[in-house]
Amino acid sequence: MIETFFNFLIPISLVAVVLVLLAGLWNMMRGGSAGRSQTLMRWRVGLQFVAIIIVMTAFYITSN
Repeated sequence: MIETFFNFLIPISLVAVVLVLLAGLWNMMRGGSAGRSQTLMRWRVGLQFVAIIIVMTAFYITSN
């Protein structure tokens, strides 16, 4: 049951990171504001942290 939960949660977190990364790249390519780029960078770093925590928790729980 818990493996199924992580099977859905891990891809969702990774897709969120990719979407924010692509939004940041799009903002830079079209010459958007620097403030928006900083905000997107902070969101990306935060989402990467959450994704790593989720993956490591899944490894820990499924290894026991």
